Amino acid sequence: MKIKSSPSRKVFEVINYIFLSLVICVSLFPLIHIFALSLSSNSAAQAGWVTVYPVDFTLDSYKYILTKPEFFRSFGVSVLRVALGTVISVGLTILSAYAMSQPDERFHARKYYVWMFLITMVFSGGLIPLFIVVKSVGIYNSIWALILPSAVQTFNIILMLNFFRGLPYALTESALIDGANHFQIMAKIVVPISKPSLATVGLFTMVNHWNSWFDGMIYLSDTSKYPLQTYLRNVIQSVDMSSLDLTTASAMDQISQKTVTAAQIFVAIIPILLVYPLLQKYFITGMTLGSVKE
Repeated sequence: MKIKSSPSRKVFEVINYIFLSLVICVSLFPLIHIFALSLSSNSAAQAGWVTVYPVDFTLDSYKYILTKPEFFRSFGVSVLRVALGTVISVGLTILSAYAMSQPDERFHARKYYVWMFLITMVFSGGLIPLFIVVKSVGIYNSIWALILPSAVQTFNIILMLNFFRGLPYALTESALIDGANHFQIMAKIVVPISKPSLATVGLFTMVNHWNSWFDGMIYLSDTSKYPLQTYLRNVIQSVDMSSLDLTTASAMDQISQKTVTAAQIFVAIIPILLVYPLLQKYFITGMTLGSVKE
């Protein structure tokens, strides 16, 4: 049965749609501008004529980056980093959050461990001690230097810890009575019904690894091992024209460094744009509502 909306409700909906449409336009404008810039000519980009539509449409910038092996090499490093980093980080987050979500009678020192994690959100050892640790353990100038130092994020642990503590206590209590151990409870009960929190933590981790560029500059001395964002940072920061060969220099006459950079940035955005819709359906609440009747 359709419920008739009141006039005030209709006014609210109109204002709400207008406001959200403006927010969408403001959010999408940088992406659209970068895409339009990547499809524009050298002269149009240099003159600043490009806004949301390509001017003097051309695919020369994309053809140029297809000839750059270092771009695809750094792209592969970032993909590998995201895959390994997400699996390791989410796995460690689940183990830490599950242990600290147990009631005090099961885990007597739970509060002390929670405070130990919370302190790390306020105080850190600093960049230089972290660099010394990375170099001392032998992972300097390797992909593990990009993954292991940030494998355990306290914010993600707190996020998942609160979700685990919100699950019905009777679920785990009944499993313990039936003889299940904590690993079985975590793997067969807690994790399967925690898809919203897992999707959130996984997406945060993926975006963090994909967008991170500073650690690549610190922990990697070999530029061929740079992740994509570190490589793009160097491209945007400076261009050494003396290092270009004749073919590359000739191609740069036909295109602009600005359009090439825009094309590379847009290609770098695509993986995250493809991943987010796959995880969006899990950004819901009430996953366990009604699973237990008390």
